[in-house]
Amino acid sequence: MSFSTNMRFKFPILAIVLQIVIIILFGVFVKYDTHDHSGPHNSTHEDNTFLNLYPLFQDVHVMIFVGFGFLMTFLKRYGFSSVGINLLIAAFGLQWGILMQGLWHLHGGKIEIGILKMINADFSTATVLISFGAVLGKTSPVQMLLMAIIEITIFACNEHLAGYLGASDTGASMTIHAFGAYFGLAAAAVLYRPGLKNGHENEGSVYHSDLFAMIGTLFLWMFWPSFNSAIADPGLNQEMAIVNTYFSLAACVLTAFAISSLVEHKGKLDMVHIQNATLAGGVAVGTCADMNIGPFGAMIIGFIAGIISTLGFKFLTVGIQQTKR
Repeated sequence: MSFSTNMRFKFPILAIVLQIVIIILFGVFVKYDTHDHSGPHNSTHEDNTFLNLYPLFQDVHVMIFVGFGFLMTFLKRYGFSSVGINLLIAAFGLQWGILMQGLWHLHGGKIEIGILKMINADFSTATVLISFGAVLGKTSPVQMLLMAIIEITIFACNEHLAGYLGASDTGASMTIHAFGAYFGLAAAAVLYRPGLKNGHENEGSVYHSDLFAMIGTLFLWMFWPSFNSAIADPGLNQEMAIVNTYFSLAACVLTAFAISSLVEHKGKLDMVHIQNATLAGGVAVGTCADMNIGPFGAMIIGFIAGIISTLGFKFLTVGIQQTKR
């Protein structure tokens, strides 16, 4: 059997086997959660947790499948791969995430599926999609599935540890964004080849790739308040999480545009900054989004995040590349 034939069958076999294993595990361990509504005869919109949180779940879902998918189209090649493999990773990751996170919270030996479990499953998938940005164009679908298995498993342990320690991380800035970023950097370092020290012909962007990436940025930017508030305590805390994220993102955008123009040649804007640094406010405020920091406090966080993120893209990326060389 030739090498190309081996590659042809590796992915389909792995994908089918993984799905069969997950179906079996769901059959053994997973059941419906019957405690987040008041019953079929007397449930109302007000006291039905599932239906009340479903709009937030849908917002997070759009971020995962549309926002991250189009954000990854920033390279002039791999546009179809980025959106397609994003869908593949997300569909597998949310199933695996249910199992890995649920094993820490068994009830009678079962994982009870409710809306919060579904939201957290999307969260676990986000870690892999963040890491995906660091290895885009360097990995095959087989490698990405294996990476998803490993990363989501470690993420579930990390999240449980953070909860055990009582860490405040409503928007999962530490457990998702920081973890996903460092995991992706570590994976990229492992995959790095010295022969590419001068770059690759497919590295970089073109007009249409930046345009599609901006679509992803806009979806992520619009729905980030839902991301940070989805698992917050209902009521005032959840409302503060929405408001704080809203103003942090707004302040971050203005700052990122200003700093990008300041550090670029002739005051031009760098699309990489606009696609990524404008979202830094949502990430930065995530750990304290449900706290009473005041709208001005959220704006200060967004302001600082916009500066740090833009300068990081401008100077830290270059420093890392020079270190590799």
